[in-house]
Amino acid sequence: MSYRSGRHFVQIPGPTNVPERVLRALARPTIDHRGPEFAHLAKEVLAGLKRIVKTEGPVVIYPSSGTGAWEAALVNTLSPGDKVLMFETGHFATLWRNMALALGLEVDFVPTDWRRGADPAIVWDKLSRDKEHSIKAVAIVHNETSTGVTSRIAEIRRAMDDADHPALLLVDTISSLASIDYRHDEWKVDVTVGCSQKGLMLPPGLGINAMSSKALEANAKAKLPRSFWDWRPMLEANEAGFFPYTPATNLLYGLKESIAMLEEEGLENVFARHARHAEATRRAVGAWGLETQCANPLEHSNTLTGVRMPHGVDADKVRKVILERFNMSLGTGLGKLKGSMFRIGHLGDFNDLMLLGTLAGVEMGLGLAGVPHKRGGVDAAMDYLYETLR
Repeated sequence: MSYRSGRHFVQIPGPTNVPERVLRALARPTIDHRGPEFAHLAKEVLAGLKRIVKTEGPVVIYPSSGTGAWEAALVNTLSPGDKVLMFETGHFATLWRNMALALGLEVDFVPTDWRRGADPAIVWDKLSRDKEHSIKAVAIVHNETSTGVTSRIAEIRRAMDDADHPALLLVDTISSLASIDYRHDEWKVDVTVGCSQKGLMLPPGLGINAMSSKALEANAKAKLPRSFWDWRPMLEANEAGFFPYTPATNLLYGLKESIAMLEEEGLENVFARHARHAEATRRAVGAWGLETQCANPLEHSNTLTGVRMPHGVDADKVRKVILERFNMSLGTGLGKLKGSMFRIGHLGDFNDLMLLGTLAGVEMGLGLAGVPHKRGGVDAAMDYLYETLR
């Protein structure tokens, strides 16, 4: 294989590129995870994660993917046969539903066309009619990574409150945490699910749960089997800065550095940067004469954009051309969207020039792949970025 000059552009919606500062932190020598130096590190990252999630409550970190954190959220709060309200907002919401079913839960899975988020009005209607309170939890994917659609969690919380229903609110923030505004305490979320390889700018390997006092009360009564995922030994060990089993020590070094970077920039500035890059990307897509997968302007994701291909165009062939000619990876369509769209990731440690390079690669790739489109998407994005420079 011949040498390719320049860096590989990984513009999938996670894992994201890992900043040099974080890479250097990951390269530190591994320490004794039963010693005082580790205890200091663990307490520091747990406190920092609370600030990122915006909670005063406890946070636990598993050596796992986000899928593990999904399972932890379910098994720590629910019992066999419990009913959960979920929405088919995309591929990952479907996978979480499948997990719930495999664990012995009953799922009311509200269908969508994979172009919209969870509907707060349907949440209100379902809960208002549930006079027996048989629904024990509402589980929502905040930002559906397969589609580029963001559900309105604050509105869903208001719908639950208006229905005066005691169901728990479980929220997957895997592709939104540290990138899109999120408020665990203010929105009265009971369990927040997160992971390391997206907005936190780390390699894969850390799964995160933040939990409310209500979730902890549910944990005391929950009867789904759990061992590795059990919050109780984690919380007990974390009090002293330790874990009940071997932690991902070097990833925790990286997490400490990524939290420092996010707080140096300021979370509100991080959110504004992501929103600005997302709008520039959508303007590029519109200028090309193409559609975004998200159909509701109120629900556009600020971390990725799904780009729908014209009828008869194989999106994976377009991605192949772009990878081979420009050494850039784009996200594939997942599940029933395979071949009909691709995804541009614009999250994590990302700036204007990286975005313009990404969009230039896409625009050239569309031409080389013979996709019917108009030119000028990069210009439209650049105009917007220039107009909004601060």
